[in-house]
Amino acid sequence: MADALDIPKSIDDPPLLLLWRVDDLAPIVLTLVVGILTGSPRTLFQLLLLGVLLVRLYTKFRERRPDGYALHFLYWHGLLPLRGRTTPNPFARRWLP
Repeated sequence: MADALDIPKSIDDPPLLLLWRVDDLAPIVLTLVVGILTGSPRTLFQLLLLGVLLVRLYTKFRERRPDGYALHFLYWHGLLPLRGRTTPNPFARRWLP
């Protein structure tokens, strides 16, 4: 029997593309594009399998942690620049009064 699908009910829920979350589809779409650009059917198949594996690993990672953990992790390590005036520098670890 299929697992239950969570349908977003509020504006804060992640965006969906048909029935899948966008962050779940991104690795598959990116590996598909790279596989098409290589021009080799074998490489395309291997990259699609890699994309599916990455989605599985990311889903397990996401389900074990609170909402927004991945975005916080990216911000904390300086990989997600925010442009708000009140957003502190992620590399400033000490705050003096």
